[in-house]
Amino acid sequence: MAPPAPRTGDAVFANVERVNAELFTLTYGAIVRQLLTDLEEVEEVNKQLDQMGYNIGIRLIDEFLTKSNISRCVDFKETAEVIAKAGFKMFLGVTASVTNWDADGTSCSLVLEDNPLVDFVELPDTCQGLYYCNILSGVIRGALEMVAMKTEVTWIRDMLRGDDAYELRVKLLKQVPEEYPYKDDE
Repeated sequence: MAPPAPRTGDAVFANVERVNAELFTLTYGAIVRQLLTDLEEVEEVNKQLDQMGYNIGIRLIDEFLTKSNISRCVDFKETAEVIAKAGFKMFLGVTASVTNWDADGTSCSLVLEDNPLVDFVELPDTCQGLYYCNILSGVIRGALEMVAMKTEVTWIRDMLRGDDAYELRVKLLKQVPEEYPYKDDE
């Protein structure tokens, strides 16, 4: 019997339990506001959001792999497409486009034209250095680390800063070979 075919982002998204999008957006906004109050430094808030995302990403990958039935990707290019089309759709209800590949195929941009995390958000002048959605860069970095890809994820464009889209740059630093906890000769 053949294994089940991978499900598309739309099919996975239709079958995932969701909380009210507005409630999630407002809750995330409250978290960011509290971090700004507690930490006072915008750069520290950026680091905290990234770390929170990383912690979420290392746990979220199991749910993604289980519910999507997507098998191991053959390379980083396929991985980026899966993140953009299935991962973002499954967890945020939107898709991203994958663009701006470098010659080595180890760095690309994920471009979101719609981002549900920023509904109802307007950054005050005191927060101009804030990457409000920095949690997403951490989620991607954490999830990819769990599938043996060490990456660097940075924001290039942000509509809250006046840009025309949300653009994350994902760079593969190294692919870690899988290690098994046992030796074959035992």
